[in-house]
Amino acid sequence: MPKKIRLGILGGGGDSLIGVLHRVASHINDNYQIVGAVFNPDFEQNMAFAKEIDVPTDRIYKDFDTMVEEELKLPEDERIQVCSVLTPNFLHFPMAKKLLDNGFHVICEKPMTTTLEEAKVLQEAHQKSGAVFALTHTYTGYPMVRQMREMIKAGALGKIHKVDARYYQGWINPIIHDKEKRSSVWRLDPKKAGISSCMGDIGVHAFNLVEYTTGLEVKSLLCDFNYLYEDNQMDVDGTVLIRMGDHVKGVIRGSQVATGEENGLAIAIYGEKASFRWEQEKPNFLYMMSDTEPTKIYKPGHAYNSEFSLDGTKLPAGHPEGIFDSMANIYLGVARAIRGEEQNNGGYPTMKDGVRGMNFIEATVESNKNGNTWVELEN
Repeated sequence: MPKKIRLGILGGGGDSLIGVLHRVASHINDNYQIVGAVFNPDFEQNMAFAKEIDVPTDRIYKDFDTMVEEELKLPEDERIQVCSVLTPNFLHFPMAKKLLDNGFHVICEKPMTTTLEEAKVLQEAHQKSGAVFALTHTYTGYPMVRQMREMIKAGALGKIHKVDARYYQGWINPIIHDKEKRSSVWRLDPKKAGISSCMGDIGVHAFNLVEYTTGLEVKSLLCDFNYLYEDNQMDVDGTVLIRMGDHVKGVIRGSQVATGEENGLAIAIYGEKASFRWEQEKPNFLYMMSDTEPTKIYKPGHAYNSEFSLDGTKLPAGHPEGIFDSMANIYLGVARAIRGEEQNNGGYPTMKDGVRGMNFIEATVESNKNGNTWVELEN
């Protein structure tokens, strides 16, 4: 198989942050080549953007259905192999399902779908297809997150008894307090964003980080949302109590109205022997604390790190790596999966993570709606 995997892109045109992140990440390890796309629903803008970023225009399509139809006419060794779905939330499910049904591998932005029912349908389509499916929970690609996961797996903390995860942003403040603006933004429109804004957009990242690092699953939760205004249908702030076992409990806090916060994702995991603390805005520092020894700081690129962490580190110690590199590690994991290469089972978030995420989102909404009651998650 040729080194470069043929990549298609759906969405992410213009000044889209997600578009830039995925395109750069796909190029970092020299595994992908963009060969086809629908960057924008407006065909003229679509073509103009392709020319702007120097993508050949012969396979820039007018819409998604045309792309699938035309690509299937090409010989198998020429057509798109994997497609990145970077569109608004409500398009993730129909696009991902059609791609899987037609034999394409899929890299999908989160949330995977807008309902748990859709997630289960997509899971069934994935099982039938035999294709690779990845969900871009970007933060699982950070070397120090992977180091934390491997050390917990090896027993560094002993038995875990508490987890505290938060994701605070303040970007929606200028929008939510303006009635006209909050009624016109797609992220606050249930028809386009799904049933949740805060937990569906960022809280689910914290949830995924909890399960990814600890190796435990959330069994039940209790949630309290804040909508700020009666005419706003979408949560912009929430606190979730979680139970992961009889004596393993924690909290997930999310906010899009945390004034002054930028991208404050952080996690602390407390065990019987020690604890870990990691912050996304300082991703190269993993703090290990105990009651008997001074605090230790683990940093990327050093020989004391796990093989999995070092595999995701591209530069010598002391050279900061960030969000592009983290996403690139997920793209690397997908490339290895497509090629059938062996790798760590945490190399990229999977379909299971997508289903778990939708289960979490729906459970938080149900809990809040029912007056802050405990809701069981599915196994």
